[in-house]
Amino acid sequence: MQRIVDERGFEEFFAVLHAHGELVGPTERDGAIVVDHLDTVAQLPVGVDEVQSPGRYRLRRTPDAAPTGGRRSFGYTTTATPWKRWLFEPRTLLVRARRDPALPNDGRDSDGNGRGFRLELPTGPSRRPLVLFGMRPCDVAAVLVQDRVLLGGPFADRHYRARREGAVVVVAQCTDPAATCCCASAGTGPTATTGFDLSITELPAVPPSPGVEPADGRPHRFLLDAVTETGRRLLGAVTAEEPTADDVAEATALGTAAASAMVRSFDAGDARDLGAMLTHPHWDEVGSRCLSCGNCTAVCPTCFCSTVEDTTSIDGAAAERWRQWDSCFTLDHSSMNGRPVRSTTVQRYRQWLTHKVSTWHDQFGESGCVGCGRCITWCPVGIDLTEELAALSPEAMTP
Repeated sequence: MQRIVDERGFEEFFAVLHAHGELVGPTERDGAIVVDHLDTVAQLPVGVDEVQSPGRYRLRRTPDAAPTGGRRSFGYTTTATPWKRWLFEPRTLLVRARRDPALPNDGRDSDGNGRGFRLELPTGPSRRPLVLFGMRPCDVAAVLVQDRVLLGGPFADRHYRARREGAVVVVAQCTDPAATCCCASAGTGPTATTGFDLSITELPAVPPSPGVEPADGRPHRFLLDAVTETGRRLLGAVTAEEPTADDVAEATALGTAAASAMVRSFDAGDARDLGAMLTHPHWDEVGSRCLSCGNCTAVCPTCFCSTVEDTTSIDGAAAERWRQWDSCFTLDHSSMNGRPVRSTTVQRYRQWLTHKVSTWHDQFGESGCVGCGRCITWCPVGIDLTEELAALSPEAMTP
């Protein structure tokens, strides 16, 4: 079910989604495009794009922001913060224990107070369904990866499931890849074909040619596509028109051009064989540059490592167990029997990259890399995943 809307129709589309649930999407804050709660279309990063390269990220204003029209809402590439925090929260209360005087005394308390504890499994506040508005195709692919990790198998994560169930995914098809993007080689973009309820392809305004009568320009429009029952129901509530064949062809051409514009790529087959390169001398070279800061795992949309922290109140009357994000770059992450298994930065970088693109296949039947390029952009020393994979390839070992 496809429809075409102008800017006013897009505002109506946004309002329908906002009424449906807890809407989060891209917005500009603190010099970056981040994901946060949105209440109006005006909060979208209109007329803004970004310059990304290894270790560098800057926003810039685009000419499309002129009040004459054609103000692009999705002119940027990727959000600086990953979407995973809305489904796999950075910090989650797992269990709480409270002393209950009504429970029987075990005989060790001289003042006769009850010493029993009552366990509580927090369910979290009652929430409206999430509406993940304006996700890029690589991020949609990342959600599917985390679904496989956190919902697959016999031990599904109940906290993730509670957030994921009923969530509406609205993808904004990518038309302007950044210099760090490599989703085409990862097979996850720049056009999403699955994993979403609704898609948006922004068709920028075309100014009229000087001296042409009648004017041959086109206004700023959005091609909307509903692919699930929920999506069709929501789109059906919007006043919209059927797109023409030219509209659909233009959207397709934008996706094709985006794929051709990508300057970075990697060989997925070579990446899967990375486990055979554990003694490659290049690990020492890249490990000497890595700071073990964990930026790459923090911004990666698929990383799911976590640790558990126990806290106790000063009076001993209550205790809580929290799960919080962790990183395989921290020294304690691989601690066993009081000492870390991976004590050097080289070992930790090797673990991260090998797991991300190779052994993830063994665990989950797919790659853990969706080609979003965030790890390249947000690495303080500019380590480039695509360059490292090329340097670690079998061809690089050939004399």
